[in-house]
Amino acid sequence: MATATLSIDLDAIAANWRALDRLSDPSTQTGAVVKADAYGLGSKRVARALAEAGARRFFVAVAEEGAAVRQALGPGPQINVLGGHMPGDTEMIQDLDLTPMLNSVDQITRHLESLPGHPFGIQLDTGMNRLGLEAPEWEAVAPLVLEQGPELVMSHLACADEPDHPMNAAQLAEFHAMTDGIGVPRSLAATGGILLGPDYHFELTRPGVGLYGGRPFVASHPVVGLSLPIIQVREVEAGEIVGYSCGYIADQPRLIATIAAGYADGLTRRYSNAATLWDGETPVPIVGRVSMDLITADISHLQQIPRALDILGPMQGVDDLADVAGTIGYEVLTSLGHRYARRYVSAATRGQM
Repeated sequence: MATATLSIDLDAIAANWRALDRLSDPSTQTGAVVKADAYGLGSKRVARALAEAGARRFFVAVAEEGAAVRQALGPGPQINVLGGHMPGDTEMIQDLDLTPMLNSVDQITRHLESLPGHPFGIQLDTGMNRLGLEAPEWEAVAPLVLEQGPELVMSHLACADEPDHPMNAAQLAEFHAMTDGIGVPRSLAATGGILLGPDYHFELTRPGVGLYGGRPFVASHPVVGLSLPIIQVREVEAGEIVGYSCGYIADQPRLIATIAAGYADGLTRRYSNAATLWDGETPVPIVGRVSMDLITADISHLQQIPRALDILGPMQGVDDLADVAGTIGYEVLTSLGHRYARRYVSAATRGQM
């Protein structure tokens, strides 16, 4: 079967990092979130591009992700593990010089007992009720923890993509109440928090989805393109069906293209009879059910039969596609399958074309 091609623009990722970096004061460090395999785009290649752009602190979800990033970057850059110090992680944290963001009293105890003197950070819960120490817990352990010299104290905003949501100001106030005067670098803002303004920036910001071309950073450069090859074309008469469950019935003679991709590649069934493919600037509707490996589309109106159709590209970004499925660009990105041929684009590769 022909292979779909996922294009990833490393220069665009670097440009997005620099743009987000410029939004905060020069004294504020800008990190980079590369968890979930850099939002599905390949953490090793992406982390190296971000390091070349100037990023020196990276955030991953779990220690195993940190191992991949350390392998890509080598010694030097700090790699923070948002999930903290889990049972069984001690050797990896030590050997790869990872910095766990400790989320609970149990994690603090585990880390200080098993790796005394090893760098760590602290995550606080300012109202999201997901990860981190709550105010009474932090008050109880802060004197001991601060004596050990944490690298960073952070929290996470629940509604930063909604600038007027009262939760933003409430969490900011709680973060101040929990951390003012501690003498440790602090971080509250991911992409959405950066866009809320300097009150949210503190000493470190940690952009994520904005690096990869997603909302709420609407000024971002597009990062991904996804081209799906056509493997068969057939004429369908009026009244004939296309695909599973008679999901589409032709109302007149149609020319139907069968395309090599499906929900096994992260293209959800919710795109059935709803999403649009593109031949250049010409829209091509998906017709019938998206199946595991195949999608069907109506190309009756095209002047020529193309070799492939785009589902992500200049005419349709990850958030546009997410809107069709009633989800968010994060899910579209992280769902992109491993069967795609990945093509990394940078200034160097453009020079070779």
